[in-house]
Amino acid sequence: MRWWSVANFVSNAGTWMQLTVQNLLVLQITGSAAATGLSMSVQAAPALLISVFGGAAVDRWPRKLTAAVSQALLGAVAFVTALMVALDRLDMASLMVLAAVTGVIATVDGPACSLLGNDLVPREDVPSAIGVGALVHQAGRLTGAALAGVTVGFLGTAAAYAANGLSFLFVASVIPFLRPSPGAVRHLAAAKDRGAQDTMSVREGLAFFARRPRLLALAGVTGVSAVFGRNYQLTLAVLVTGPLAGGAGSFGTVSTVLAVGGIVGAVLGARLRRPSVRLVGALAAAGGLLQVVAGLSPSLAVLLVMVLPMAVVESVSDTAGTAVLQTDPPAHMRGRVLGVWGSIGTVWGLGGPPALGLLMELAGARGALIAGGLIIAGTIGAGHLLRERRAAVPRVSPVANLETAA
Repeated sequence: MRWWSVANFVSNAGTWMQLTVQNLLVLQITGSAAATGLSMSVQAAPALLISVFGGAAVDRWPRKLTAAVSQALLGAVAFVTALMVALDRLDMASLMVLAAVTGVIATVDGPACSLLGNDLVPREDVPSAIGVGALVHQAGRLTGAALAGVTVGFLGTAAAYAANGLSFLFVASVIPFLRPSPGAVRHLAAAKDRGAQDTMSVREGLAFFARRPRLLALAGVTGVSAVFGRNYQLTLAVLVTGPLAGGAGSFGTVSTVLAVGGIVGAVLGARLRRPSVRLVGALAAAGGLLQVVAGLSPSLAVLLVMVLPMAVVESVSDTAGTAVLQTDPPAHMRGRVLGVWGSIGTVWGLGGPPALGLLMELAGARGALIAGGLIIAGTIGAGHLLRERRAAVPRVSPVANLETAA
């Protein structure tokens, strides 16, 4: 698990370095911010359409081999991009094709690597392993964004892509030496025990998700939070530079506090032993209320005080939700469940910012934060009350009804 965490840190740092450099490269080629957004959407779009197939492949194929091959393919794409940049042959069309190919490979790589990490620890330690993964992700994101500017400044854009390619190859070279924990559940063995009842099909994954109330509730909580909150890089940027009369430096400070809060939350999330959908909902509702207070902040200092607990609560909620998502389904279904989740998450990722932007146009930055927070807390609270009311209704069996009628 230590080796896997180191490999993931290197890979995350390389990925975030490439994402940062890619945005700068698109701006350099086109001079258009809209084109930058388009390149990000093109890379994310495959998850919307084929994540369910990628998840089914992860359930069907040996996990270590799948993760190693997908990491090697991602490294190959990064090296091809680096070569085209170095030869000055990369245009916008080529960049879009490479981004789309990366997105397709990621539909298999994401669930394969996530579930592979869970295989390295005993079953009872999986929530902690997911928390460690969240911590590694946050640390890699900070490191990669910082390295992007340094690498481009001293070595050039092609070097940043090449460095990301090396990070993927490092992960691929580590995977063959990983030893699953004796207490881990083997997904292929679990599927074999099921026999002909499970053919590893996409339809079975969709049906399982649709019949699982816990997963549907988790999707609802995460969806309302993703649309009306969490997009703090958008809402807080407008709030800081608008009503609070701050500049780019002030927003940089806010972003740093958000990142620190994410790391603290990941550490706390790693201590969770029994995460639940109820805990995820409670944390999401608390985050919505903190967002309301942040929207009412009269000054940048007050906003900074509120931003830290917002980020901590969001990070712990994400860690708990990921733990539920990866441990609630039986072992042989987890790849397909993550595939379905990937498609749902892409809908939120693509639709959330435009919806929030429209809300900001109508209500302003403060109004969007306040209204969004109230919607999150109100929706989750209403769902909880409805569930409690249904649970309180006594269930009368058909036999009892017949006896009463007699």
